[in-house]
Order: sequence, then structure tokens, then C-alpha cells
Amino acid sequence: QVHLVESGGGLVQAGGSLRLSCAASERTFSIGNMGWFRQAPGKEREFVAAVTWSGSRTYYTDSVKGRFTISRDNAKNTAYLQMNSLKPEDTAVYYCAANFGTATYFRMARSETYDYWGQGTQVTVSS
Repeated sequence: QVHLVESGGGLVQAGGSLRLSCAASERTFSIGNMGWFRQAPGKEREFVAAVTWSGSRTYYTDSVKGRFTISRDNAKNTAYLQMNSLKPEDTAVYYCAANFGTATYFRMARSETYDYWGQGTQVTVSS
């Protein structure tokens, strides 16, 4: 069982930055792919970014490319999402998730392929 805990959310003005962290409880984290999803009020959960277990490959949805960076530190069992140039439309609850096995964009972008989820952290961007 892998428990994931997000932190780092908050209120920020448009153009600002936040770094989200996702801490995992088990060493198995180091062999799991990690993803970030978000859900805004009244909208479906959407894929944001993912990183393979080794950190060698990353995937992003088009709306965050060039602004967000996903990374991980397996020694600390922690994944990160650095968010720069934030926009009001980035406002959402952000969730981290883990899955195992083959990493492709199609698979990493689908929430149903993830086995473990955190409880979420709120990010609010004011205009």
C-alpha cells in the first residue's frame, strides 16, 4: 500500500509560482510512475503532468507546457510540481497519483490507470 500526501498549495496572484510536493509512505514509490491531476469546480479531473519511475521521461498537458515542471527525488520518496506563471484558470484541487508499469503519454494521462491517490491540495490563483 502506498500513501500519498500532497502539500504546497495556497493562494497566489496571477503570474506567481508555487511548488507542490507529494510525499509517499513506502519505498515502492521509487519504482512507480507519478502523475499530477487537477479538478476545478464543476469540471472533470484532468491530467497535468507525469514522470516515469526513473525520472527520465516527463509528460505534460499542452496548457501547462513551458510553465510547469514535474520532478522527483526517489531518495526522499517525493515528487514535485513546480508551477510558474500561474493563471486564474490553473485554480483547482491538485492531486498526485502513482501507477506502475509501462509509461506512455496515453497511459499516464488517464486517471483510471493510477492505483494510488493523495487527498489533494487547493491551488487558487487570483487575477
